[in-house]
Amino acid sequence: MKYAFAFAALLFVFAPQISAEEAGSTLERISQSGKVRIGFRESEPPMSFLDENKQPAGYSIDLCKRIVNEVKNKVGKPDLGVEYVPVTAANRFQAVANHDVDILCGATTKTLARGELVDFTQLTFVTGGSLLSLKSNKVSGISELQGKKVSVGEGTTTIESLKRALKEAVSDAQVVPVVSAAEGVAALEAGKVDAFASDQIVLIGLVVTNESPEKFGIAGELFSYEPFALAVRRNDSEFRLLTDRVLSQLYRSGQITPIYSKWLGGLSDEVPNLLEAMYILNSTPE
Repeated sequence: MKYAFAFAALLFVFAPQISAEEAGSTLERISQSGKVRIGFRESEPPMSFLDENKQPAGYSIDLCKRIVNEVKNKVGKPDLGVEYVPVTAANRFQAVANHDVDILCGATTKTLARGELVDFTQLTFVTGGSLLSLKSNKVSGISELQGKKVSVGEGTTTIESLKRALKEAVSDAQVVPVVSAAEGVAALEAGKVDAFASDQIVLIGLVVTNESPEKFGIAGELFSYEPFALAVRRNDSEFRLLTDRVLSQLYRSGQITPIYSKWLGGLSDEVPNLLEAMYILNSTPE
C-alpha cells in the first residue's frame, strides 16, 4: 500500500502542472485576467492593420470590438481591458492554441485542415486570391506569370492556391515566399518580383493605403475562393457561441453595413452580391 502511495506521489510531482491561466474556459480566464487578448496582423488592410496612430484598426478589428462588448456583458465586467497581440501568418493559429490570444481577428481563411488547430466562427467575409503588380509591368492573370517571379505570404492558403494555379497553367513562374504583405509589396516596388499574390481585398487595402496608389494594378482574375472567419480555441463551445451570436445579430440587424461602408465603402458603393448572400446565410436566428 505504501508503495502505491509513493508511486502516486511521484506521479503528482512529475506530472505537468496546469496553471490557473491555462485552466478553464476562455470566458473564465478572461474574467480572471480582466482583459480580452485579440490576435491581429499589422499589415493586412482593410481587415486588420496599424493606423496612422499605430493603433489596431480594420473591418475584422471592428467585429471583434463588438464581440468584446458582449464578453463584458456576459462576465458582468464593463471595465474589461483589451490587449492587442501582433501575430504572423506562421504563428497565428498556434497563438490561439497556446492561449496567447483569445480570438484571432484578421484576414483568416476558414479551412477544414485549419479546423484541426482552431475552431472558426460564422463567416465574416468572402474574397479570392489575386495579383498585385506595377502598372509599368502589369500582370493581369496567372497566364502572364510565365518566366516571372511572384511573392506570396508563407503560411497562408494563398501560397498553396497559387502553386496549384501555376501548375494547372503549366507555368514556370518562381514563387518567392515572404513573411508579410508589407515585405511582398516592398519586393514588388524594388523590382525583385513581378507580382505579389494575396487575397484580392487585402491587395485593394494595400493599394488604397499606399502613398502612391496610382502606380499599382490589381488583376481582375481570381485564382481561389477565400472564406474569412475569426478563429477561437477548439472545443470551447460557450465562447464560440458568443461570437456567433454577435456576428449573426450584426447580419440580421443590418448593422454590418456601416462597418462594411467604413472600411470598404470607397471601393464599392453597395455590398457585393456574393458578400450580401454570405451575410444572409450567416444570419442564424436565435
